[in-house]
Amino acid sequence: MNNNTSYACIAIPATLVLLLALCEGTSGLTQVDALLRWKQNLPQQPILDTWVINYTATAQTPCSWRGITCDSQGSVTIINLAYTGLAGTLLNLNLSVFPNLLRLDLKVNNLTGSIPQNIGVLSNLQFLDLSTNYLNGTLPLSIANLTRVFELDVSRNNISGVLDPRLFPDGSDSPKSGLIGIRNLLFQDTLLGGRILDEIGNIRNLTLLALDGNNFDGPIPPSLGNCTHLSILRMSQNNLSGPIPPSIGKLTNLTDVRLFSNNLNGTVPQEFGNLSSLIVLHLAENNFVGELPPEVCKSGKLVNFSAAYNSFTGPIPRSLRNCPSLYRVRLEYNRLTGFADKDFGVYPNLNYMDFRYNRVEGDLSANWGACKNLQFLNMAGNGVSGNIPSDIFQLDQLQVLDLSSNQISGEIPPQIGNSFNLYELNLSHNKLSGKVPSEIGKLSSLQSLDLSMNMLLGPIPNQIGDISNLESLNLSNNDFNDTIPYQIGNLAALQYFLDLSYNSLSGDIPANLGKLSNLISLNISHNNLSGSIPRSLSEVLSLSDINLSYNNLEGPVPDAGIFNSSHPLDLSNNKDLCGHIRGLRPCNFSLTKPDGGSSKRHKAGIPIFASLGGALFISWVLVGIFFLTYKRKSRAPRQRNSFSRLNPFSIWYFNGRVVYRDIIEATENFDSKYCIGEGALGKVYKAEMKGGQVFAVKRLKCDADYLDVESIKSFQNEVKAMTETRHRNIVKLYGFCSQGMHTFLIYEYMDRGNLADMLKGENDALELDWHKRVDIIKGVASALSYMHHDCTPPLIHRDISSKNVLLSFNLSAHVSDFGTARFLKPDSPIWTSFAGTYGYAAPGDFVSLLFVSN
Repeated sequence: MNNNTSYACIAIPATLVLLLALCEGTSGLTQVDALLRWKQNLPQQPILDTWVINYTATAQTPCSWRGITCDSQGSVTIINLAYTGLAGTLLNLNLSVFPNLLRLDLKVNNLTGSIPQNIGVLSNLQFLDLSTNYLNGTLPLSIANLTRVFELDVSRNNISGVLDPRLFPDGSDSPKSGLIGIRNLLFQDTLLGGRILDEIGNIRNLTLLALDGNNFDGPIPPSLGNCTHLSILRMSQNNLSGPIPPSIGKLTNLTDVRLFSNNLNGTVPQEFGNLSSLIVLHLAENNFVGELPPEVCKSGKLVNFSAAYNSFTGPIPRSLRNCPSLYRVRLEYNRLTGFADKDFGVYPNLNYMDFRYNRVEGDLSANWGACKNLQFLNMAGNGVSGNIPSDIFQLDQLQVLDLSSNQISGEIPPQIGNSFNLYELNLSHNKLSGKVPSEIGKLSSLQSLDLSMNMLLGPIPNQIGDISNLESLNLSNNDFNDTIPYQIGNLAALQYFLDLSYNSLSGDIPANLGKLSNLISLNISHNNLSGSIPRSLSEVLSLSDINLSYNNLEGPVPDAGIFNSSHPLDLSNNKDLCGHIRGLRPCNFSLTKPDGGSSKRHKAGIPIFASLGGALFISWVLVGIFFLTYKRKSRAPRQRNSFSRLNPFSIWYFNGRVVYRDIIEATENFDSKYCIGEGALGKVYKAEMKGGQVFAVKRLKCDADYLDVESIKSFQNEVKAMTETRHRNIVKLYGFCSQGMHTFLIYEYMDRGNLADMLKGENDALELDWHKRVDIIKGVASALSYMHHDCTPPLIHRDISSKNVLLSFNLSAHVSDFGTARFLKPDSPIWTSFAGTYGYAAPGDFVSLLFVSN
């Protein structure tokens, strides 16, 4: 007997849990007792203040407590504490005393721990929602005993494990379902080694199953195809693998299927074409191959469809052309073929269309102009040709238009000025010609404009200076001539980049560009600009990258600001620049001596210099003709080189999910061999991406099992501080991520590490001579001055130390680690609690605080 008992404990643990729960339910514990015991094991919280015993009442009942509903007999039927901020675990809630519970709704709270293994004792439960919490562990097998549940939602937690097929119906008509069947059959099946587990799954009433946003792995159980009432199936954002089981194609009541962001592979079953009720279908960000089901919109009801970031081939589904219900479509980054003017129709409700980076050809159809509700249209990276129909710019709701990297030709229609809601416009890498219409200045909402790599000519319209919200401007690789409009200096919002390189611009660099106080990158190289470099450019504190090479500039290079850390190549191949930068001659302001000999020699040299000047002038003319000819012939290869490596954080190419995966891959899931530093709240890793870019990734100590409040606070402080600052001596934040167990920030990589480590090394310390040390101090002082006086409100770092000063390849200083930073509110007290590194914070930022307060 003992042997048999031991065997049963190993073979059917889930069944024993249910049996023990039933025994516990007969121990005389009341529902009031169970709820109060649960409360006692939870953190103290106001939402449970009503959960107290009423000593004046003749019979104790929880029916008047917050979140509790009872039936006419006083038995609890609903526990609803959704959206209340409830904290704690479910492990001390005795579920066995709630036989009549119909609804358990605890969504959007702060619950931790695992789902109770005995949750299956709630045999009458119809609605279970534990979504958007911090629950972990696995999905209890006893959930399969909830045969009356029609909505089961545990989405957006940290639940892991394989989806057991026994959670779902086996297709048989076995009467052994429900808790009563399990109790009666328990002992007679014990000797069979727990074979009862093969038929425990019997959730036949499910209409909604939401498991998305967890860590489930393994395949989708084919037995799920037996849940014939299922209408909504959400399994997205997990680690599921393998193919989609064809049995799901039998669920004809499905209206919403979300499988995106997994590791699913294989082909999509053609049976999906039988799902005549589909309204939402998300297959994006998996590893699918083959063709998409041609009848995916057979019913004409499909509203939201995504298949992006896979390896789909073959034609665009033919049913999409006649699918007027479409509202949002994402097909980007596949290898789909088709024709832009034949495979898409007119969609009166369409809001979002993205099929960039496929193999779509054909002309740019005027049908897009008939989609009156269109806000986002992206067909970059295809083979689309023809002219831009003016009708597209009649769409008064259009916000994003990206037609880049195609074969589009002709001129930009003057009707472009009608798209007053447009905030991103990318027409780069096409064959556009002619002048840029002056009407472009009417795009008052535009934030990003890219017309690079075309054949546009003539002067840059000065009306561009009227686009007051512009944050990035790229007009490079064209045939623009004349001068740089000084009105560009009026673009006060310009911050990410200004790129006018590879054109034929001439004249002086406008001093007005010095008004671009938020600009990070300026590139006006490979032009015919002349004159001197305006000193106003050295006063743009935010500049961290400047390129003035291949022009006809002359005179002294300013000895301040960005020019203290400029790379020699960024100023190379000019006429006659001088200054303290390596590769330039020193400036000599004393060209003549006040004596007669010098005067005579000067006068005697005039004819010689005049002759030489004439010869040089002719030479420059010949060189200029040769250069212009060569420039036109070599345009295509130069353009390819310009974009040989795309920045994954570019606003045009950024996809958070893809960058997240690339970083995990580049660091091999944060392997210690990539660690380059460690602080109190996390480690820093070097991540070299596939395109060759190198980033520093700061991963905070914050895992799924324990939420470190200090880490979360540090993460929030750092993101807020870095998104509000623009300065060349402050390390640049490219992005941040909080996904599952990973919370990290992505920064520009500093080749030379931190100042503390460099001072410790004997050879490295010798490299830091007094001039370089002074430059480092000036860089840090410039960053602090910017934070304290140019930020509104002022920003206090609170932890300036040599460990938090990073050095670039040319030893330019960059302040980092803003986890303890604070914005100084005008009405706040000056004294705060200590934060930072002892021995550094007090003498460093206390003095800074005095300056701010004064």
